[in-house]
Amino acid sequence: MKKSMFAFISLLVALFVLSACSNNEDVLVIGATSEPHAVILEKAKPILEEKGIKLDIKVFSKYELINPALNQGDIDANYFQHIPYFNAQVEEFGYELANAGSIHLEPMGIYSKKYKSLDELPEGAIILMSSSTADHGRVLSILEANGLIKLKEGVDKLSASVLDIAENPKDLKFVFNYAPELLPTIYNNNEGDAVAINSNYAIEAGLNPSKDSIALESSDSPYANIIAVKKGDENKEEIKALIEVLRSEEIQKFILEEWEGSVVPVTE
Repeated sequence: MKKSMFAFISLLVALFVLSACSNNEDVLVIGATSEPHAVILEKAKPILEEKGIKLDIKVFSKYELINPALNQGDIDANYFQHIPYFNAQVEEFGYELANAGSIHLEPMGIYSKKYKSLDELPEGAIILMSSSTADHGRVLSILEANGLIKLKEGVDKLSASVLDIAENPKDLKFVFNYAPELLPTIYNNNEGDAVAINSNYAIEAGLNPSKDSIALESSDSPYANIIAVKKGDENKEEIKALIEVLRSEEIQKFILEEWEGSVVPVTE
């Protein structure tokens, strides 16, 4: 009886060891918003599996929840935010997070159903922006680049606000109490004279930023979207592998073809 029990236990141990050895993939749980982030990750998923890394993609409908989830350890990494937003979040909430690397740029665009160019905007035109202060400098930089406003000398354009406008010849009015994800709906409702929309929300709403916007942020913008991790994890092999795959020629080509230049890959 004892020999039979010992043999049975030995068999269970052997099966357990065999199962553990056959399942040697590292699982990397990453939080992301739906498009383009999750779409890009799905494209990278089979490439990472070839390297022994299983990518578990958690899609969030509310971007405000993604950094807290990472900071609490509910996910291993996230992919949804640009550098100024990330830096502002770390400073405001004291998150122990690190930037593991830049992947792509989603140019900020300005859209209008009433006018075909920024030059057509009338005096006193109403510009609608998101409530995210990290976006304001981007919008103001586009307007300055197109000659509609001038910012104060020496102001940091990454953190510029409407209070930093030195010259506003057309007396443009700025309203910025909208959640970023609601701006495509605001645009479709024909509210305001122009609406500033980040490309990820524009794409989700069926807009093509490079074709539908009346002005688009330049490709040398510092607002690259990054992979964020807990501080210290940026040196982990699976994170390095993720960055390498997302910056690979195959993924870069996919990004350019899939969004026709409305999403632009970047490398460091």
